[in-house]
Amino acid sequence: MERFVDTFFNGAVLIRYAPAILEGAAVTVLLSVLIVLSGVLLGGVLACLRAYRIRALSFIIVIYADVWRALPPLVLILLGFFGLPNVGMVLSSFMVLYLVLTLVLAAFAEEIIWAGITATPRGQWEAARSTGLSFTAALGHVVLPQAVRMVIPPLTNRAIAITKMTALGMVIGVPDILGQATTAQSFSANASPLTLAAITYVILFLPLVIASRWLEARFTPPGV
Repeated sequence: MERFVDTFFNGAVLIRYAPAILEGAAVTVLLSVLIVLSGVLLGGVLACLRAYRIRALSFIIVIYADVWRALPPLVLILLGFFGLPNVGMVLSSFMVLYLVLTLVLAAFAEEIIWAGITATPRGQWEAARSTGLSFTAALGHVVLPQAVRMVIPPLTNRAIAITKMTALGMVIGVPDILGQATTAQSFSANASPLTLAAITYVILFLPLVIASRWLEARFTPPGV
């Protein structure tokens, strides 16, 4: 038991590297906020554009969504960080991680919001148009609010799942929680920084998971 505690809960190591883990937590929070805001917004825009049913545009959006949902994010991160410099695009590790996870979340958000749009009763469209609203106004003021309300639970769950993938930034040197923890573990030859990283992830993401459960219960129709 003493060996276990010394390996995973070494007090001296925890105190020494706690500031670095906190710095990593700030990076993780910043990345998560930016990814959620950008990804959901982009996904919503793509879903709305798809609602116009312009064949060529819809085809491009569907291909984008399918490809970015199919490819493992780690592969995309490595391609972006190590591949783009070969074509003259050098991005920081932070920017690569942000762009990749934003585009991944946007692909999922587009499909989720699109499902909400298509699930909105056709009568809502017809009622909105009968009052003289244009297609765009009917979509923005009548259909989209209902669609978003229906898909809040799955959209929230997907956003949480994507933001936890910020830990993948470790492989390209992003100084997030896991990046700082693995560096500290290497220098200290002790697993305690990783334990502290795990605790930090729980503190950050557990409230979000609880909130997602509340939203799911709040917005799920009765009897479902």
